[in-house]
This record gives sequence, structure tokens and C-alpha cells, in this order.
Amino acid sequence: MHKEKNVCESLIGTLLNIPGKTKDGENARLDMVAMGIRESLKPVSEEGKRTFLPAACYTLSRSEKKQFCSTLARVKVPTGYSSNIKSLVQMKDLKLINLKSHDCHTLIQQLLPVAIRGVLPKEVRNTIIQLCYFFNSICSKIIDPSKLQQLQDEVVVTLCLLEKYFPPAFFDVMVHLTVHLSREIKLCGPVWLRWMYSMKRYMKILKGYVRNRHRPEGCIIECYIAEEAVEFCSEYLANARTIGVPKGIEERIESRSGFKVIPIDYKTLCEAHYYVLQNTTVVDPYMSKNEKWLQAEHKRSFSSWFKRKIETELARPENTISQQIRWLAHEPKREVLSYSGYGIGGYYYNTSDHDSRSTTQNSGVMVEAESLHMSTAKDKNPIYANMLYYGVIEDIWELNYTQFKIPIFRCKWVDNKGGVKVDENGFTLVDLNKEGDPNDQFIFASQAKQVFYVNDPNGGRWSVVLTTKPKLYDRGDVCDNIEETPSFSRGLPESDDIDNEDVAYVCEDCEGIYVEEDTTSRKKRKRN
Repeated sequence: MHKEKNVCESLIGTLLNIPGKTKDGENARLDMVAMGIRESLKPVSEEGKRTFLPAACYTLSRSEKKQFCSTLARVKVPTGYSSNIKSLVQMKDLKLINLKSHDCHTLIQQLLPVAIRGVLPKEVRNTIIQLCYFFNSICSKIIDPSKLQQLQDEVVVTLCLLEKYFPPAFFDVMVHLTVHLSREIKLCGPVWLRWMYSMKRYMKILKGYVRNRHRPEGCIIECYIAEEAVEFCSEYLANARTIGVPKGIEERIESRSGFKVIPIDYKTLCEAHYYVLQNTTVVDPYMSKNEKWLQAEHKRSFSSWFKRKIETELARPENTISQQIRWLAHEPKREVLSYSGYGIGGYYYNTSDHDSRSTTQNSGVMVEAESLHMSTAKDKNPIYANMLYYGVIEDIWELNYTQFKIPIFRCKWVDNKGGVKVDENGFTLVDLNKEGDPNDQFIFASQAKQVFYVNDPNGGRWSVVLTTKPKLYDRGDVCDNIEETPSFSRGLPESDDIDNEDVAYVCEDCEGIYVEEDTTSRKKRKRN
């Protein structure tokens, strides 16, 4: 955790040239001159008290710094994902401030690789992305032991590439310790079982107990004993909430923010009803029996046919029709329950209209669905295959079938033919303005997986897709599900492809850095 924080601060501080955080400076350049390397980057003393440092390959110009900071300032993340990233960006001085441990974790795990898209030379950018990918891999909750040696070999190559581009001062002990992280996992187990986020959160709780700063230990002991006593008594009270445990995401389902009853047109209701029938297991026998007929008529009249079919079977004295099928055969009520917020499966969703007025982004969804694939329009042997679809939630409804309710999302889906692509670094890009089939908008709320979109720093209409992991709550106790930490990339280029012997150490297109001489240091040198 602390290694990750220090490496992240060193990277961002050096890229943005943040005073006190950067590993580049006059002394770092003089070290390279003394070592006889990269003499083209040696500092140049000018008249007065200024020293000019030529722009290196890792130096960002002012316009690139604006692009980097504005990308982070515009990021809107899902609820509970991290702190408000916008509050960490200072556009006036073009730097990041007040970075906490979890902020650095969020940046280096997913946001930093996106923010540097379009800046820096390709070789330097890809090397930094490789380092971020390494941290993302070792922080996964499921790690294949057979791949640890591969991660070890890759991080060694990555650090060697960083040594080609960054100054020797960048490689302090924290950067060096990344070499040993893979071996540490072999000996001690996954990282997430040993990091200190829970301890730091609990230390914050203990600090809140202090009322008298002259007697902090006594305050902590007194409040801790009082809380334990009340907690013990609450075990004998019905429907009593556990002290100190926040309201979980699963419990927000009961509140369902933005509740209202709205009527919808009959055509939209039929489309939603057909989707329910098409994706309900108990209706599959009726679907399979009429597969050829369905291919011709599709969803135009299946709902009415299904209703008549069930009524005919119910007329028989001995029938085995379940209550679920009986109520599904009838169309839902025209008035649906509409929400602006809905929690399910460890995620909390909002509509796009709600997100436009919020500092968070909870409307992005992804679903894996089976679709029909044809090589050409005349292909007589189409195949079915699973595909990922990306979209934005427009409405959150509950269809009322009298005896039960079914939550569904009406989404605006991106057209997979021209609105989704994967670039050379494995980033998934979507064009949210390229809408898919308007007649296929609905999914079950339980089928959705939450994603969020970050505007591509390269400009244009594309957005980078980033995934999140659900947060599951069980009886008030936090129990994160055992799933792999989402990666920002589907696959990165090999380290051999990143290496380039012809990389220029001096960036001609970027302005250099002027360093003012420290008068205090100058006085100390005179005394010595």
C-alpha cells in the first residue's frame, strides 16, 4: 500500500514537476553529468540566479499538463469508488494536492494510464502503463501462482526501461522494492489480505473518540468501553442496528431514491414485457416450441400468443401451470414504478438525467449477451456468440405483475459495429453518440454490471471504459466478494515491443524548466 503510494507520488510529481515531489531537478541533472550519461540534459546556468534545465522525454509541456489535469478534473466516478478526484486537482498551478493512500491507489490502478493518453513519447507512456498494469495485477484478489514469475520478469524489464528515461534520482528505495513484491506474494499471500486500509480507517475512528487532547488515551478507552457496552445490549434488542456500521448498498434498495408512478405507452410496455418473457427460464419451453415461428414474427405478437396459450392450458382440469407463468401471461400494468436510483447486486445505479446533476457517475452499464453473428447479409449459417454491450441507463422501472415486481433498466446502447473499439494498449473505447438498435433497450437490473466512462484525452467523440467491482454487504458486515480487481486494459503490448533504442532523451517540442537558486542554500555554501 505504502509502496504504491510513494511510487504514484514520484511519478505524478516528476511528470507535473511539483515542487517537493519531483525527482527531477538541478542536482538530479548534475548527478547524470557526473555519471557521464545523458549529457545533453545537463543544467545550463544563466545570468542572475536562474538555471535552465532542458526538457527531458518525461517532461510535460504546459499544454500537456493542462490536458492531464483537466482529464482528471472531469472524471466522475461511481458512488463509493473513491474520493472526489476533482477536489484533488489544482488547475491554477497544474498539480495534484492532498493525495491520500487510497487516492494514489485509485490513480495508479486505473486513472493514471487514462490521463497520460496523448501525452509523452510513446515509449515512455507505454512503460508507465506497464508499471500501472503490474500494480493492478498484484492487487487482484485472485492470483495464479504460476504467473507470479512472469510478473516478476515483466516488472524487472519495466524498471530497466524506466531507468532509460527517468533520472537516477527517481529510483529511491520505494521504487526498488517493487522488484520484490512478486516474491512477497509467494511467501505471504495476496496483497489485499495484508494492506492497511482497514487499520487506517479504524485509526480515524479512534481519533474521533478524543475529546480532551491532554488525555487522549483515557478518551479512547472511555468511548471504546461505552460502545462495547451498548453493542452488547443491542444483541438483545430486535431490529437494532449495529453501531458504527454504515448503511450498506444492499439496504439502499429499500429506499429506492426518486420514486414515482408514471404511465408508459403501450408499445414500450410490450417491448419490456417481451424482454421479460424472452429472458425468463420458465418460459423457455414455449420459446423453443415456436422457434421457427418466432424467427418470422419475432416479438410482434408473441406476447398475445403466449397469453392465449396459457389460457388454453388453464382451461384443462389437470394442468401444471405455475403461478409465475400465470401472472407472466398477463401483461404488466400500464403504470410502472420509476426510480432515479436503485441498488442491486452490490452496485448502486442512477439514471443519466440524475448523473448530469451529480458529482458521481452511476448510469454506465455493461452486459454480456448472446447475439446472432453473420459474416454477410446473405449468410445462411449464422452463429450465436456472447458479446459485451455498453450503454447508459435512461430509466429505471419496476414492472408490476400484481403478485410480483420485476426491476428493469431502459438503456441507450452503443452500436457495437462502429461505436466500440480496442486500441493498441488494450483500452476499450466507446462512442456514446452512436446509438444501437432503438427497439432493443431493456435488460434486467440483475444482469447489469457497472462501468464508468472517462473522456478520451486524445479528444474526439470517444470515451474510455473503466470497470468497477461490486460491494456486497451481509447483515451489516462488509464482506467484499472474491473477484479479480478490474483491469483498465484487455491486454498490453510486450515489453520487447515497448523498448526503443532510438528514443530521444531531449524533448525538442517542449519548453524547458527554469530553476531559481535557493538563497538559503547559497548562504550555507558560503559559510562552509
